[in-house]
Amino acid sequence: MVKMIVGLGNPGSKYQQTKHNVGFMAVDRLVKDLDISFTEDKAFKALVGSAFINQEKIYFVKPTTFMNNSGLAVRALLTYYNISTKDLMVIYDDLDMAVGKIRLRQKGSAGGHNGIKSIIAHIGTQEFDRVKIGIGRPSHGMSVINHVLGKFDTDDMITINIALDKVDKAINYYLQEKSIEKTMQQFNG
Repeated sequence: MVKMIVGLGNPGSKYQQTKHNVGFMAVDRLVKDLDISFTEDKAFKALVGSAFINQEKIYFVKPTTFMNNSGLAVRALLTYYNISTKDLMVIYDDLDMAVGKIRLRQKGSAGGHNGIKSIIAHIGTQEFDRVKIGIGRPSHGMSVINHVLGKFDTDDMITINIALDKVDKAINYYLQEKSIEKTMQQFNG
């Protein structure tokens, strides 16, 4: 069986460590722990790394399409590697959750997230596994765009690093147990 784990974010140093790139941060943490490196695949508009884990080929992906077009890369890779949407997991930011809170889900709407909207539009289903990482709401007077493209303050970065550790454990548990339901029971709360 083959799985694909996608972290959403925007490419380029300008966006590194921004709230909208927490999906990239999570995948970076996963591949670092597994000693995997990314290769830029311009045909698929993504950075891709892979490994065999528990006799399964796992692709780790960071689309280079910018957030709002993430579905282009995801669909192309799913098609090329013949991966079912049931074997897709997407990690992304959620501004409706408190900073550092994580939530795993099996399916659902985009909830206003343009990267998820793009994926749903391109793969034709809302039924794929996901990990949402809370980045909190903008402070009074700040626009959503400035919030998601802003960097975490020092205290929030500490909280996000704890959340990224939890996401790392959750994804590894998911890959061991091969069950989103068990992973949700273990890590949602």
